[in-house]
Amino acid sequence: MSIRVLVVDDDPLVRSALGLMLGGQPDVEVVGEAANGREGLALAGSLRPDVVLMDIRMPVLDGLTATRELHRIPQLQPQPPHVIVLTTFDADDHVVEALGAGADGFLLKDTPPGQILDAIRAVAAGDPMLSPSVTRTLIERLRSGPDSGRVAAAEGRLALLTDRERDVALAVGRGLSNAEIAGELHLSVPTVKAHVSRLFDKLMVTNRVQIAICVHDAGLV
Repeated sequence: MSIRVLVVDDDPLVRSALGLMLGGQPDVEVVGEAANGREGLALAGSLRPDVVLMDIRMPVLDGLTATRELHRIPQLQPQPPHVIVLTTFDADDHVVEALGAGADGFLLKDTPPGQILDAIRAVAAGDPMLSPSVTRTLIERLRSGPDSGRVAAAEGRLALLTDRERDVALAVGRGLSNAEIAGELHLSVPTVKAHVSRLFDKLMVTNRVQIAICVHDAGLV
């Protein structure tokens, strides 16, 4: 079954290039294109894509706001599309804000085509994907140390978890995949997926990267 992709970018050349690149893949189907975030939200609601490639700077509605609103569209709940932010900008605030808005990946537009395809397949399978430069940015942000308010908030959210959910959250914070978590904790992969879904609800997050940030903010990894 093909991964259904929606491309949202105000540059027609970028949309065309992505369409040509993805169109030749047997497991990926571009189901629609939008020139701004508002159009992207409307198409996402009607087309129900698996993955959205979202630009940041667009007219009418920017990609960060669109990503945040995408997770509030009733007809896309409880499993909204995965979002990969694809941009020319890798500023720290863009990375953190995109992940906070619910993006599952953050790639620069000069990322090689093969890596973009890998990212689409990874997020469709439930794993986050960040370009190396973005990963470094996020790591540096975490290493700089959270302020006391973020520490307290993270600790309070993690206190709501059962012991097993906490074990899974810590493993996610270490960057382990569902299969790796299953092997380490002696659980089945479906059981791990169920725990991760409960973590989304209890921690009030929308993706694994946000779980990892919460765990790091609490100083547990």
